[in-house]
Amino acid sequence: MAKRPLVLVAGLVLGVVGSAQGQAPAEDTYLFFKQNCTSCHTVGGGRLAGPDLKDVTTRQDRAWLTRFIVNPKAVIDSGDAYAQDLLREAKGVVMTQVPGMTAAQAEKLLDLVEYESGLEESVFKGLQISDRPLTDEDRALGRDLFNGTTEFLSGAPACFSCHAVAGQTAFGGGRLGPDLTSAFGRLDGRNALAAWLSAPPSEVMAPIFRKQPLNADEILALTAYLEERAAVGTAEAEPTTLGFVLTGFAVAAAVLVLFDLFWRSRYRATRKPMVEAAAR
Repeated sequence: MAKRPLVLVAGLVLGVVGSAQGQAPAEDTYLFFKQNCTSCHTVGGGRLAGPDLKDVTTRQDRAWLTRFIVNPKAVIDSGDAYAQDLLREAKGVVMTQVPGMTAAQAEKLLDLVEYESGLEESVFKGLQISDRPLTDEDRALGRDLFNGTTEFLSGAPACFSCHAVAGQTAFGGGRLGPDLTSAFGRLDGRNALAAWLSAPPSEVMAPIFRKQPLNADEILALTAYLEERAAVGTAEAEPTTLGFVLTGFAVAAAVLVLFDLFWRSRYRATRKPMVEAAAR
């Protein structure tokens, strides 16, 4: 009987602690943050393309943060001083507006950031990519993955299908996505670029790589290759549309000539051979 009050007191203490820390956010909020925010932000892991969000609600009030999350460009374009500071720190890169983002969803994300900020180590501390020196083997693998000569283990499409980098052979890569020649520099190096590759936030890439994510070794290899491409220079890859079209015409003409050579003895007409035979 003497132990019961101690159990009750311990329960009350644990309850108070749990209330102080707040209730853990819903799983769908964690998933939303992972899919839309971790490519640019950590919670306690340092700056990536965007600022570290640990204790962000102590640096700016929630109403402002909610407006910014819903429509970053609108707040920046309004001339807001704090937003202008963020833009300068991001070297002019404007935060992507998440499709379908609402004030209610933004509030849930801020609740998650507050909760994770209170933990000893957040699950969103960031991708722990190896800091070992990058090797020629890494760069070679990254080049092969980018160009599609080596497939991603998840079956994800090759980068070459949508992106180009300077120094590529053949037709220089796709044009659906941005040129990645200077991506390593734009994203401030290895950690930020690796985080972006782990969860690409664009509307086109996100649905694909959510189901077919890259593994740590593939991300490291692509990072090594893009670092090498950035070292070549900041010049973007040369447009190759005209060359592609002209090559297409040349190949089509060559195929037609080959067909004619192979089918010279084919049946060509009926009336003309009959008339010529009668004339003889």
